[in-house]
Amino acid sequence: MKREMRAVHVQPFHVADKNDPLSASFQPCYSRISNKKSDESRNPIFTLSLCLISQFSSFRKIKMTASPVVAILPAPQLSSNNFNRFFIAPYRATPIIGLNSSRRPSAELFGQNSFSKTREHHKIRPAKVYARRAEEQRVIEEEAPQMLETFPSFEVTPGLAHPLGVSEIESGINFAIFSQHASAVTLCVILPKSDGMIELALDPQKNRTVNIWHICIKELPRGDVLYGYRIDGPQSWHEGHRFDNSIVLIDPYAKLIEGRRAFGDVSNKICSFFGTYDFNTLPFDWGESYKLPNIPEKDLVIYEMNVRAFTADESSGLDPDQQGSYLGVIEKIPHLLELGVNAVELLPVFEFDELELQRRPNPRDHMINTWGYSTINFFAPMSRYASCAGGPVSASREFKQMVKALHDAGIEVILDVVYNHTNEADDKNPYTTSFRGIDNKVYYMVDLNNNGQLLNFSGCGNTFNCNHPVVMELILESLRHWVTEYHVDGFRFDLASVLCRGTDGTPINAPPLVKAIAKDSVLSRCKIIAEPWDCGGLYLVGKFPNWDRWAEWNGKYRDDIRRFIKGDAGMKGNFATRVAGSADLYRVNKRKPYHSVNFVIAHDGFTLYDLVSYNSKHNDANGEGGNDGCNDNFSWNCGIEGETSDPNICALRSRQMKNFHLALMISQGTPMMLMGDEYGHTRRGNNNSYGHDTAINNFQWGQLEAKKNDHFRFFSKMIKFRQSHSIFKKENFLDKNEITWLEDNWYNEESRFLAFTLHDGNGGDIYLAFNAHHFSVKAAIPSPPRNRCWHRVVDTNLKSPDDFVTEGIAGIGGTYNVAPYSAILLEAKQ
Repeated sequence: MKREMRAVHVQPFHVADKNDPLSASFQPCYSRISNKKSDESRNPIFTLSLCLISQFSSFRKIKMTASPVVAILPAPQLSSNNFNRFFIAPYRATPIIGLNSSRRPSAELFGQNSFSKTREHHKIRPAKVYARRAEEQRVIEEEAPQMLETFPSFEVTPGLAHPLGVSEIESGINFAIFSQHASAVTLCVILPKSDGMIELALDPQKNRTVNIWHICIKELPRGDVLYGYRIDGPQSWHEGHRFDNSIVLIDPYAKLIEGRRAFGDVSNKICSFFGTYDFNTLPFDWGESYKLPNIPEKDLVIYEMNVRAFTADESSGLDPDQQGSYLGVIEKIPHLLELGVNAVELLPVFEFDELELQRRPNPRDHMINTWGYSTINFFAPMSRYASCAGGPVSASREFKQMVKALHDAGIEVILDVVYNHTNEADDKNPYTTSFRGIDNKVYYMVDLNNNGQLLNFSGCGNTFNCNHPVVMELILESLRHWVTEYHVDGFRFDLASVLCRGTDGTPINAPPLVKAIAKDSVLSRCKIIAEPWDCGGLYLVGKFPNWDRWAEWNGKYRDDIRRFIKGDAGMKGNFATRVAGSADLYRVNKRKPYHSVNFVIAHDGFTLYDLVSYNSKHNDANGEGGNDGCNDNFSWNCGIEGETSDPNICALRSRQMKNFHLALMISQGTPMMLMGDEYGHTRRGNNNSYGHDTAINNFQWGQLEAKKNDHFRFFSKMIKFRQSHSIFKKENFLDKNEITWLEDNWYNEESRFLAFTLHDGNGGDIYLAFNAHHFSVKAAIPSPPRNRCWHRVVDTNLKSPDDFVTEGIAGIGGTYNVAPYSAILLEAKQ
């Protein structure tokens, strides 16, 4: 509904004697409404104004439009880019501030005489507030203000500089925020059940300790309060500053974030995000018998998954209010147990705006960011993963319920964290919500030799300044928060090579942040995994600074396994090196085989089904003309691009998927698989599907049921076979007594067959053979250990259930015919 607001006049507010230097510093910034000729202007009970007086000697008239966003605003309609501001002056000797605000100032409040007595040079120039559609923009004069909303009075004190964020102290609710280069900071507060915003300007003489701005408000509610900051400072773009005090900014240390409640609600796409807090709720009850799984790294089998996509589809069978939620994950824990994994690696669960691509017209404005690699805040769980659109407090509680349930099932929780960039994009199309407006020069890498432009090593427009001391401490506090408050077991760091760059973007050998994470006592029990590359070309696979703690996503494992299994020439040696633990990369100092996180498939790229069904990416649905996504997929469609009903090609694709899974599960190191690969999920060839909240990404439970006795059965049994055989999970790198390569043809580029035997020292040897030729290979089988005979456990060429027989099939002779594009596993048994 359109609202008409009319311009009003206000009188300047004199806070004290003009000779008082403290009050003089306030005079250019604040105003009060009055219709009396009295000394009331000196009263410390201040009244809110709808106008900002930028010069004490002159007035401005606010020019308003038909937009529903006005000075006092309904909270759901607040937009960080179009608030009209109203201020209360800073407290002085008396710390009591009366908080009055009005949606439409009443005639009684202003008085008709005050308008007529305003001198000509006091007329106010309007400041625009834009409606969503340009055709709605118009400005008219206010003649009859009507309604007054009164807020309670609060007592305020200067507060404490630490801890940063919001805290409850003896004297009230404390707010503290860092900004080194700010010249003015204003705390903005929305009280419970109010649709108005209160703004408190902080006195740099009383409310600033070095570079931290702080204030304490007594008797402020202990929950359901929304807050943010307006921050002003130098406008020197070339020096790296991006201050804009028209935007209400999110506190980087906010523990909860309030935004839209329903995921993907396009009717509320241009919503604002605010910090909030909850000091009312009792601490979460983890239970007397609760304990952390503490699974050794060598025993992990990681399942990379997306919280929303796991149960968002109707086929999940969950109540609509639980679909795509933390609680939805709990309902599907039996599936994870049946599959056999013991760790989930969750795609980003920090607060992000899934509709950020729809805020302005662009080729991708049809997309919904479901992956979440666009962080708004590093402390708050994604609020729209709460069930029943419950909001941030529910999200926090339900996240803990999810972690507890997973732990009770013996499953660890690893978070995919994005500290390399934020949602705030680039300088061309910025989406300022927090760091950019708080202190861009501190929080982001900028090129001071190029007009202060943002450096972009993330491929997303900005690069977080991770090794700046202030930013480093923010990241460490964030990680500790997730460990102590939410009991997570580890972290996978997206584009972690960014963490290895100095403040100017130059790579550094011993990055302070990476070392601090490795040495931190709170994080000492956690798995820490690096994605050891970035978009600036800093490729650190096998070379990531590690202090013998950091594991790595092994990108070379992915590429070499893909190339050998699909039949590329000259890959046999590389394949052997990778399945044996990538000693060429990780046998350094005290690093272990499990520091190699082995994967064939991850969220980024083809699914396993698509890897064997497409030669090229098919990303037209992403709106970038097919220019996004990786071109080097090392995939093979087995003869036909995309879907086919040809039985021979379908059978070959099935074999290839099993070959990949077998190779992954018998490799030394830590295996990781992608959600959906256990039934052969397809994205129709899209290898960059971050923006599709559809079946492209969503787990298809109906397809799982159809594959339970075939594809899923093989995947599950292979995982459990690995778990029950320590021979695949060595603490140290293999020596010559633990593996025998049955190979004398290493240097033949055309050889695509590899066989080897793993020895466990107790006679339980494992023989493996992989044939990537298009013809059969008659393999010579070595003699089994004494008093043992070979049993066939796996032959990927056979149909289910013969493709995997847990107890094994006896009668294996001296040779075995290994079919084209297939693999076998034999176990020595008594």
